[in-house]
Amino acid sequence: MKVYLIYRLCLAFSCLSPGDKGSPAQVQTPVSTSANIRQPSQETYLFETDNVLHITLAGNLKELLNDRTDNPKSYPLVLSYNKTGGSEIKLPVAVKTRGHFRKIKGNCDYPPLLIQFPKKAGQPSSIFSEQSRLKLVMPCRGDEYIVREWLLYRIYNLVTPLSFRTRLVKVQLEDDRNKKQPPPFYGILLEEEKQMAKRNSCIPVVKRLQPEKIQPEAFLTLAVFQYLVGNTDWSVQYLQNIKLIANDSGATPLPVPYDFDHAGMVDCPYAHPAELLKMVSVRERRYRGYCVHNQQLFEPVIAHYNRLKKDIYSLYSDCDLLEPKYKKWVKQYLDQFYAIINNAKTWKREFAYPCDPKGTGNVVIKGLKND
Repeated sequence: MKVYLIYRLCLAFSCLSPGDKGSPAQVQTPVSTSANIRQPSQETYLFETDNVLHITLAGNLKELLNDRTDNPKSYPLVLSYNKTGGSEIKLPVAVKTRGHFRKIKGNCDYPPLLIQFPKKAGQPSSIFSEQSRLKLVMPCRGDEYIVREWLLYRIYNLVTPLSFRTRLVKVQLEDDRNKKQPPPFYGILLEEEKQMAKRNSCIPVVKRLQPEKIQPEAFLTLAVFQYLVGNTDWSVQYLQNIKLIANDSGATPLPVPYDFDHAGMVDCPYAHPAELLKMVSVRERRYRGYCVHNQQLFEPVIAHYNRLKKDIYSLYSDCDLLEPKYKKWVKQYLDQFYAIINNAKTWKREFAYPCDPKGTGNVVIKGLKND
């Protein structure tokens, strides 16, 4: 039987608010489609602009950054930044290391951090006033890869509001026990999961299930995005770099991806595909969805990515933070994707890979998380 998508793609990936009885929740569109640096006239909320935010973290940073245990402590630090107009804001925060692969000292120079803010009554008015805790993605092997990863979040913001908003930051570390400070570097502040879910009139859902149980149109859009950026380091079954949200605890879940440092478009020096996938490098594309026999389901998804083509290319051509050589390469990488999805024979072959019993389409990526 011929199956059609329930909603138009531009609305399909929003959850339904409890009182709507079937009407799509209002889509919140990203502020801009350009990744070049701009200065807003007024800055009120953290994720409402795409300009680089300069922040300073001061305190006992040596002990913090060396605490890469399974149960790291929280360390009191001071986070400061200059408001538009020049006045400095200082916030007392508690910070601890987090993560899995990137927290291991042999893998990364800096571990990822979790920043906890004081309650609203205990902090001055600032762009962080609405935040209770934020993940800070730190550079692992050079902050040029941070900028590349940030742009993948920006692509998915264009694709669907079911995505994490981010803010690129320039981080200055000031260790109170060391006069010699490292030069500033780029990092990514990541929207908190509950905030992302609330923005989409949803709640977070934590349960393991087969990807076939995910809302189909949302899953296919996610899976094609991961194919676009060359990312195989994800799975619904183990919640590997995937969060689930839903209208309520009994509703069909929707997937939201994060952590793209192993994607081919980021091309980190430490990134390698899982051995079981039998891939040469992360730059090689491999469709990691489940077997879909009715390939007509891909057609509206492909049409959606074609509508976004100009905006996706603009993210890279307009970004002043990328090296010219990388810009040239990533354009070719995007060209390859669009050549594939606009050739019916090719995309049908690529997206049918999980149906091949001789292939690696049924390999599940577990990652470094504990079972």
